[in-house]
Amino acid sequence: MHKIKKTLFFLLVFLTLDPIHAQCAMCKAVVENGGEPMAEGINSGITYLMAFPYILVAILAYSLYRYKKRVKN
Repeated sequence: MHKIKKTLFFLLVFLTLDPIHAQCAMCKAVVENGGEPMAEGINSGITYLMAFPYILVAILAYSLYRYKKRVKN
């Protein structure tokens, strides 16, 4: 059963590689034609989208830490 799941996972990954690659090429084309201000805006957006989940996870981890410390006392 585990081998079947592993095989299905690898098939899913390999079948979705082409659309993932296409999206990167599309973003690259937009940035190349848009100039430097557009590239800076896209980079800022990527940074924002990347940082926000990490901040949320850090807040959750800190809250759990405080909760467990409070329950322990």
